[in-house]
Amino acid sequence: MSLCYEHHPNSCQKHVYLLAIRVLAFFVIGVIILVTLFGNLVVIIAITHFKQLHTPTNYLILSLAVADLLVGGVVMPPSMLRSVESCWYLGTLFYRYYAVCHPLLYHSIMTPNATAFMIVVCWTVSAFVGFGMIFLELGILGVEDYYYSNVACEGGCILFLSKTASSVFTMLCFYIPAVIMIGLYLKVFHIAQRQARLIQHGQMKSSQRGTAVGKTEIKATKTLAVIVGVFLLFWSPYFICALIDPYIQHTVPSVLFDFFAWIGYFNSTCNPLVYAFFYSWFRKSLRIILLGKIFKQNSFRIKLF
Repeated sequence: MSLCYEHHPNSCQKHVYLLAIRVLAFFVIGVIILVTLFGNLVVIIAITHFKQLHTPTNYLILSLAVADLLVGGVVMPPSMLRSVESCWYLGTLFYRYYAVCHPLLYHSIMTPNATAFMIVVCWTVSAFVGFGMIFLELGILGVEDYYYSNVACEGGCILFLSKTASSVFTMLCFYIPAVIMIGLYLKVFHIAQRQARLIQHGQMKSSQRGTAVGKTEIKATKTLAVIVGVFLLFWSPYFICALIDPYIQHTVPSVLFDFFAWIGYFNSTCNPLVYAFFYSWFRKSLRIILLGKIFKQNSFRIKLF
């Protein structure tokens, strides 16, 4: 039996993978990390640099891209080390800092001020929940004795939540936002379809047509809907496990938790790929950035669509 720390009295057990498997895992995950960083960095540079992209919807995409960039730069590298080596060698303090970094949720709505307000609220609530769960140890509140007697060990890095904490954590971070986002998008699509029908049949007054949802807005909404759908698809397994694990005596295997977490992390890799598929401005921005045209004078005025 191998241990994470051979001479530590409370060391976690270590699962030693074959060298070929470890090398392959480091390579594959390393590529995922690089794609995540590159893709989201392109999104951030494009939206901040090109004036034509300074819209409320794109500010939401920018906020999500920053969160995804943090996942790729802060969460994935230590997770790679933990997953492949099956032990946490970076210390307790770094673990607590790292554990706060999760992909953040967002909404889509109208004015720049409302957008900025929602972005601030999303980041603030996420930071509050993360710091509360990790630094204040709210996740083990009421079951401290069990946790320190049966779970905690040197070199371990697992998510452990009490029944109350798992319910509150998953509801605040996933289930409630998911219901809200699905409800918002259903309402947006209903309004967009109704306006499209009115315009098609000439039943909308000329004064109202100026405020109708245009093709660009509808496309942006559909793209964000796809992003939300992918987010829900990729993170659902992890949050389902996080919710039910305390109620089945914490019997969900740590390997399964780790696997589902990586599926969730991969969501941050996929988002720029969604932009590349749906948005011509992303593809054109990528070419401009790679060719170095972004450094030319007044490049921020380049028309992307």
